[in-house]
Amino acid sequence: MTDLRPSPRPSDFLAAHRGGGLATLLDQRGAAYFAYAAWRMGLKPTHLSFVNLLLGVGVSVGVIAYIPAARDGAPWWPVALAALVLWQVAYMLDCADGQLARVTGTGSEAGARVDILCDIAIQASVVSVVVAVTSAYTPELPAWCGAAFAALWMTNLVTSVMAKEDDSVSMVKSTNIVVRLIKLVRDYGFIIVVIALALIWPELMAVVLLGFGAVNALFLLASIASNARASLR
Repeated sequence: MTDLRPSPRPSDFLAAHRGGGLATLLDQRGAAYFAYAAWRMGLKPTHLSFVNLLLGVGVSVGVIAYIPAARDGAPWWPVALAALVLWQVAYMLDCADGQLARVTGTGSEAGARVDILCDIAIQASVVSVVVAVTSAYTPELPAWCGAAFAALWMTNLVTSVMAKEDDSVSMVKSTNIVVRLIKLVRDYGFIIVVIALALIWPELMAVVLLGFGAVNALFLLASIASNARASLR
């Protein structure tokens, strides 16, 4: 029987996205074209998740492997530029797998778990980059700062996963542009741009580590307080 449904267009995939911060919304636009291309090639969402995994982790491994050469005088800017572009491409693929699943109806619980597990692996690799560069260029920083940063990073990841299941997780739902600019500090699309650019001046990576660590710590405390208040009503 002939399928008379119109073929999806990139705009159809974009319409299927689940939002995000300002930076992520830009990534969602690029993701729509990846999702469209994947549909044309007959790929499944999990295929995109695996490419995202290989690319995201591969970039992180490459950056960490480059540290000794950079310490010997090799320039950081080519690596920073490559990381900036490739991490963004990986994140677009992460957004694209969900768009593809929703538009084509090929999603599954197992596929959703693969997506989340790949996200964890990639973000663990990005955290490793921040800690490794900070340790190499700011060795006087106490080791517990890196450990706290890595642990608190999970706050961002866990709440992002929770938000996919329950839109009420967000404590600040305002779409005011000022609020959305402030919330960029917790937007993964924005965070990986900051980390990549910090590679150009690796001595500043400690500022990134301490800054995002503090933001996630404050958000964790605020989330606990907000949800505790709601549960005690």
